Amino acid sequence: MRASVIQIAVDEGESVESRRRRVASMVREQAGADLVVLPELWTTGAFAYDEFGREAEPLEGPTYEAMAKAASDAGVWLHAGSIPERDPDGPLYNTSLVFSPSGDLAAVYRKIHRFGFDKGEAVLMGAGSELVTVRLPETTLGLGTCYDLRFPELFRGLVDAGAETLVVSAGWPERRRSHWTLLARARAVENQSFLLACATAGTHAGVPQAGRSIVVDPWGEVLAEAGAGEEVLTVEFDPGKVATTREQFPALKDRVLGLQPPRRP
Repeated sequence: MRASVIQIAVDEGESVESRRRRVASMVREQAGADLVVLPELWTTGAFAYDEFGREAEPLEGPTYEAMAKAASDAGVWLHAGSIPERDPDGPLYNTSLVFSPSGDLAAVYRKIHRFGFDKGEAVLMGAGSELVTVRLPETTLGLGTCYDLRFPELFRGLVDAGAETLVVSAGWPERRRSHWTLLARARAVENQSFLLACATAGTHAGVPQAGRSIVVDPWGEVLAEAGAGEEVLTVEFDPGKVATTREQFPALKDRVLGLQPPRRP
């Protein structure tokens, strides 16, 4: 299986419309890949809180249309990162879109864990509530977004739902770059899964981004890692290694906690 992870530079001075066209062109250049992954909130920047409301769009808005066409033109499965979604009946959401090679919408994931504590995304956006997996011919994807990476129970739930390849879109700050790499490898190892984590480069509202998109195998080995700038990681991996790893080292079968609800006294 061949995957392309597109680490996009999101800098001030480029309009959303211009970036949308540029990213669509980058996706088309990945024709021949099986899966293409984009980062979190690449239309606005994950820390550009003032832009969320102004640039929010309906689910089937301009980014949806551009990415659906790009996926179809390239003939790839496209995890189109996330957008600030404006739900006509509710709040804003940090929403990821996945398209099939025909350009059809295959999955929608609204970010469950919102970052910011008592400000930023945590107060500006609503929280999703559903775990989302997507079945590809080669593997089953489990979706997460940025801050989700700090919550292992989410990824264990995705594995219980059949995920073999975990995909994380992010806008991760440079000042916590060491956590990014550590957590990506931990989530892969503990779930005996491949993990593809795609981050942004550049600076969002004065916050330097880590970049360092990374692809990790089920043993925690780093298969590819980006630098700090805009870059495309292309990696080939065998999805069958997940089943082999889980058979050779069946740690998931030894789970005790979390399998059943606690007994009431």
